[in-house]
Amino acid sequence: MNRSTGTYERTSVAGEEVKAFIPFALPPSDPPLSFDGHLKALLATAEERLRILEIAGEMIPSIDWFVYAFVRKEAVLSAQIEGTQATLMDLLEIEATGELPENADVEEVCTYIDALKYAWDEIEEESGLPISMRLLSEAHRRLLESAAGSSKRPGEVRRSQNWIGGTRPGNAVFVPPPPHMLPSLLSDFERAIHDESNLPSLVRIGLLHVQFETLHPYLDGNGRLGRLLIGLLLNHWGMVSRPLLYLSLYLKTNRQEYYRRLDAVRTEGDWEGWLAFFLEGVATVAEAAVETARSLHGIVRQNRERLIHRGDATVISLRLFEVLPEKPIITVSRVVGLLSCSRPAAAKAIRVMLDARILVPLDERKKDRLFIFSDYLEELREGTEL
Repeated sequence: MNRSTGTYERTSVAGEEVKAFIPFALPPSDPPLSFDGHLKALLATAEERLRILEIAGEMIPSIDWFVYAFVRKEAVLSAQIEGTQATLMDLLEIEATGELPENADVEEVCTYIDALKYAWDEIEEESGLPISMRLLSEAHRRLLESAAGSSKRPGEVRRSQNWIGGTRPGNAVFVPPPPHMLPSLLSDFERAIHDESNLPSLVRIGLLHVQFETLHPYLDGNGRLGRLLIGLLLNHWGMVSRPLLYLSLYLKTNRQEYYRRLDAVRTEGDWEGWLAFFLEGVATVAEAAVETARSLHGIVRQNRERLIHRGDATVISLRLFEVLPEKPIITVSRVVGLLSCSRPAAAKAIRVMLDARILVPLDERKKDRLFIFSDYLEELREGTEL
């Protein structure tokens, strides 16, 4: 089905004339969305798997473990889609040592975590900001706090024309709306979030993600914010209560198809094709998240039992084990700080867990050696390596 999803306006950028795309307001209306049997089935599956994920989150003894893990994995994957070379292990090593990141790619992952945590805290607090351009701009400010982002107007909607792909405006793959049109377009975008609608919430989220990427309202960080927005909207419409579902691994794995589907909405009006891709992604990721949560919980339970039944287990080693899921890379100094114990007690606790094969040394050469919760990280880091 071909439908028009916007108009074009000729504008000049860096001395070249280009056609900027101006999307129509949501939802599609001419013709309206067509829900055939296939799309309805995908929607039902995605909704059911989200429901199971939410139940799984309620049943996990310590949900903080998984929020910690999933947020960091998402931050790494979302940054990798944009071309950064940081891995999950890079991020966790920085957190373990307390050092400031010297690598710009790791710094970008750290600022994404700050932006994500800020946005979720705001929407969950009664006095916090609702999902709005103001909230997204505040998240954007935190996202671009790195040295690389400081020149890209952190927290400000762009005042100049940008473009996507190509080496210059004239051969760009896509040119978003001119800056003078953004105020009215972003108002329409906010209305699409908060107005009443008969469309299913997951469908609205799929539409809003594309609209945000099409508007590309900031000079940088639009992709990461657009992916962050999906999780916020899932919470906004009561589908998930915690940040446990992220699409970045699915989008990274299917990157070319993702870009092709976005482009087909703009050029052919193929919202249905995009929604099928999006809903399949939600279902796939929700199912994988349940399996990962189950697997991580099993790893923690098995390793705890192994430690408890050792004759050399100390009180400090047992206390240390309970913090490992949120601190899966440690040093002796970190244990001293976390548990307020002496260095000899911390060193002995680590030695017990090394003997139990719960911890393994990461790098023998460093002065303050790093030790990793090996089984746990092996499961968690899947898909995050370059």
